[in-house]
This record gives sequence, structure tokens and C-alpha cells, in this order.
Amino acid sequence: MKLDILAFGAHPDDVELSCAGTLIVEKLQGKKVGVIDLTRGELGTRGSAELRAKEAAAAAAILQLDVRENLALPDGFFRNDEAHQLPVIQAIRKYQPEIIICNAPEDRHPDHGRAAQLLEDAVFLAGLRKIETMEDGRLQEIWRPSYVFNYVQDRYLHPNFVIDISEVMEQKIASIQAYGTQFVNPDLDEPQTYISTPDFLDSVIYRAKMYGKMIGVKYAEGYISKKMIGFNNFNAFIKVNT
Repeated sequence: MKLDILAFGAHPDDVELSCAGTLIVEKLQGKKVGVIDLTRGELGTRGSAELRAKEAAAAAAILQLDVRENLALPDGFFRNDEAHQLPVIQAIRKYQPEIIICNAPEDRHPDHGRAAQLLEDAVFLAGLRKIETMEDGRLQEIWRPSYVFNYVQDRYLHPNFVIDISEVMEQKIASIQAYGTQFVNPDLDEPQTYISTPDFLDSVIYRAKMYGKMIGVKYAEGYISKKMIGFNNFNAFIKVNT
């Protein structure tokens, strides 16, 4: 299946927290969208890899994803090297996305910045003919997406552009809340963590409000691009109330 947009996250729930609204918006526009989690999040304080897999599947249903996979790279210990680049290259060539969205270039969790660099390098390598990868016993075609964008995560980073998600904010929050072991859940007998407090979920909402205010809408998600973005005409711009 060829995808229009493929979002990568170092851990299950990275995508939901950072770019779920954008994926829903694009899905409503008829795009094919998918998510690939690099790790199973097995080092997380709360829950387990098995529970998080079930939560990821529930979130995928809310987001109406066309595909969701987990590469099962080692949580906390994956590296930007050949052994870890190859499965990412295989995934890129398998789904041939036009746009890839991935982790913040630097963030509170060291996996996030490392995942961003891993994706940046894997995207380039996926377009090299002399790197051969296989799928179902057949040689994969090379593929390099047109754009790679980084979403903003825990630390504030000034975005190069934002996407209006006002109409789908409730679905975004529902997809986050599908991870019952990770976020606010008073019925769960687990240690309290940085992300399990009500304040953390509030901060996700406040960030979306702040980015929305930048363009005169209620909620938005922000992105960073190392590549200049061009438009065919001014119709690509949304009206901003000033």
C-alpha cells in the first residue's frame, strides 16, 4: 500500500501527542496515512509493551489509520547505525510516502532527537540504489519522500509552519487517552510519572492553543522543516483573522 503520509514515533503515543490532529485532517481529505512506532516503549515506567501495543491499536482505530506497524527497535538503546537504519529504510520503501513526519530534532527524552536523526539519514539512504533491501523475497524499489517534517514534542520549538486542527481536536485527545496506562487514569495502581499528571495533558492542549493563536484558529500543530517549502499559488494559505 502506498501512503501519502507516514508518521514515525520513537515510542507508541509520540505520534498521538504531537501530530495526531494533522493525520486526522489529512485522512478527512482522502489521504492514505500510516504510523510506524520504532520501539514498543518497553522501558516505560507504567504499563507494559503488550498493553501499549493494545493501546496503540485502539488509538489507530480512533485515527482511522490505513496502517500501523512497530519495528520493535530496542527502547532507549536504538542507535543511528546500519542495523537500525535498515528496517527504517525497508519501511520507507514499502509504503513509499510522499511526506514523512517524525520526532522533534531535540527533546526531553533522548530517544526523540536520536529518532529524528535516524529518520533523516534513513530517508536519504532509502534513495540509494546500491543499498538493497528485500520484502517477501523480492528486491524493493528505492524511494525517497519529497518532504520530511519534525513535529514538536515536550520542549518548545518555534515551528516553521502550523496546521489547523481545530475541527479534530477532540479526536486527537481521544487518541491520547487510548493510552490508559500512560496518561491520567485515577483507577490505575501505577507510579506517577511526568506524563501521567493532569498538568501534562493540559500542556498538550495549551500548546495546540498557542500554535492556533499564531494563525487565528483555535488549535494547531507545529512543524519544523529543514527544506524550503513552496506553493503553486496563494490558495494554499488559510485566512487568518487579525
